[in-house]
Amino acid sequence: QVQLVEAGGGLVQAGGSLRVSCAASGGTFSRHTMGWFRQAPGKEREFVAAIIWSSSTTYYADSVKGRFTISRDNAKNTVYLQMNSLKPEDTAVYYCAARRQWAGISKYDYDYWGQGTQVTVSS
Repeated sequence: QVQLVEAGGGLVQAGGSLRVSCAASGGTFSRHTMGWFRQAPGKEREFVAAIIWSSSTTYYADSVKGRFTISRDNAKNTVYLQMNSLKPEDTAVYYCAARRQWAGISKYDYDYWGQGTQVTVSS
């Protein structure tokens, strides 16, 4: 059973940086797509970034492009989301998601989800 555990959320001032991580277990992830989504109160869960594990191909939502970077560490089976130049509108619960083989930007593409980690950006 695939398990995803996020960590690293917290409170940061606008303009600051934060890195969240997602530790994956219960499978071999060489063919997976790993994604990050976020959900603010009263809003739909939205796509942030994704990485195809085997090729390291990445894609991003327009709202975070140039500010956020997704990466993965093979040895640790961990995916990271480095968030720079944070804005108050980035405040949300950030979720890690996974799907074996390719997945797009829709939350319905993903089969496995973590429990989420809160990121709060103060103005």
